[in-house]
Amino acid sequence: MRNEIVIHKLLAYAEKLMRYCEGLDYAGFSADSKLVEACVFNLSQMGELCRAVDSGFAAAHPDIPWSEMVGLRNRIVHDYEGVNQLLIWQILSDDIPALRDMLSAL
Repeated sequence: MRNEIVIHKLLAYAEKLMRYCEGLDYAGFSADSKLVEACVFNLSQMGELCRAVDSGFAAAHPDIPWSEMVGLRNRIVHDYEGVNQLLIWQILSDDIPALRDMLSAL
């Protein structure tokens, strides 16, 4: 049950991030500091949620980048000023839509 709740929350965050960035390019994203902060916060929340997934469940679904999301969360939380906006944009534009599809399939 806990894993199911985490998946639903991760899916909600992914969909929210996609709505936030809909129709934007990197220039539009990076010019909006509130948007950048909102997206970074939501990505950190996703990483925190990944820590709550049972290890057996995570191992059964290796296509989901559990440890990478936790690692991104750690980079955000421990070095916010050093967060690379271009990397965040690449995650948002390339990885989040694919992640949303993978989570939906679960």
